[in-house]
Amino acid sequence: MMLTSTDLQILAVAEDRLTGFHVRPFDEISTRCGVPVEVVLERLGALLAAGKVRRIRQTLLSTSLADGALVAWRVPEERLESAWEWLRQHDPFTGHVVLRRCDNPAAPGADYRLWTTLKVPTGSNTVEGHCRLLMQHIGATAFAPLPVVGMFALGVGHVRRAGLQPGDKLDTLPPMQCPTRPQLSAQDWQVLMALKESLRPEELVREPWVARARSIGLTHEEFCAIATELDKRKVIGRFATFLNHTGTADKHSGTGAAGLFHWAVPPGMEERAGAECGRHICMTHCYWRSGGEPFGGAQIMGVVHSADWEGVLAHKAAIDSHLAASGIPVLHTAIFRSEKACINPSEIDPVRYAAWLAQTAKS
Repeated sequence: MMLTSTDLQILAVAEDRLTGFHVRPFDEISTRCGVPVEVVLERLGALLAAGKVRRIRQTLLSTSLADGALVAWRVPEERLESAWEWLRQHDPFTGHVVLRRCDNPAAPGADYRLWTTLKVPTGSNTVEGHCRLLMQHIGATAFAPLPVVGMFALGVGHVRRAGLQPGDKLDTLPPMQCPTRPQLSAQDWQVLMALKESLRPEELVREPWVARARSIGLTHEEFCAIATELDKRKVIGRFATFLNHTGTADKHSGTGAAGLFHWAVPPGMEERAGAECGRHICMTHCYWRSGGEPFGGAQIMGVVHSADWEGVLAHKAAIDSHLAASGIPVLHTAIFRSEKACINPSEIDPVRYAAWLAQTAKS
């Protein structure tokens, strides 16, 4: 199924431009993209049914709701495929599951081929403790957790990025956002858990939260009031439409290739370097992460998608050139090419963690 011009117009907004909570998110998409809301709903439903869109959901700022990290795994080559499959199928707390290959086999960390994102519900376990449990199932010989210190860019937006030229960047530096951990009530958690589940086809309506409110015994007005307050407390992310882009090239959505970039900079320059990297619009993710010793001390890590691998490399070269022009020394850099990926939302519910722990203990 090819994306139509109307689809592209809708997706340029619907992928990642709706920050925070919206009572009527599809109306907001309609207003911003200039397409009637009835058409927005019809086209998103058709793209979901055809598999071009893999999910539509309200995202949460899970770094503020659970302990987490990007985790790199060293797994024997002959077990990589089975490890990738096990994590995809059996660990709901693992989100992204990606096989990567470093362009320089001699680079620090090149033997870490399996990469995942992980969230561990508060009070359930530690990131390291959960990873040690996973080691027993996937046959990993080592893992390296890389938790977030600060975030400079997070927003998929493949369609709106498709026409970018290497070096295209924001006029101003993005501020660094740091994880926080607000105190939430039981009812707050109920609303968040109801919000985060992907919308079913029948929920693609102008007021999608009516059924979600009913499911936890709240009126629509009560539900939306709590969600609005949670948004003010910085625990709600975007209302987002996720393209099913893995493993497919599409000249319109620019999703044929992806690379994870690493930069090591002198201590004390992390925030500035992260902002200079993150201002490049091509970066869908850009973070300052700690624990990069196995990777040449890299602190700044981010992801770029492009229609092909040459485009990914051109974006990397432009960022490197900009860092040099900005007077930021790069002590080490590396590129990890994405070869195979599965992307799921990470579960953050402590109740589900306890059930998962009991179930995996039997297997």
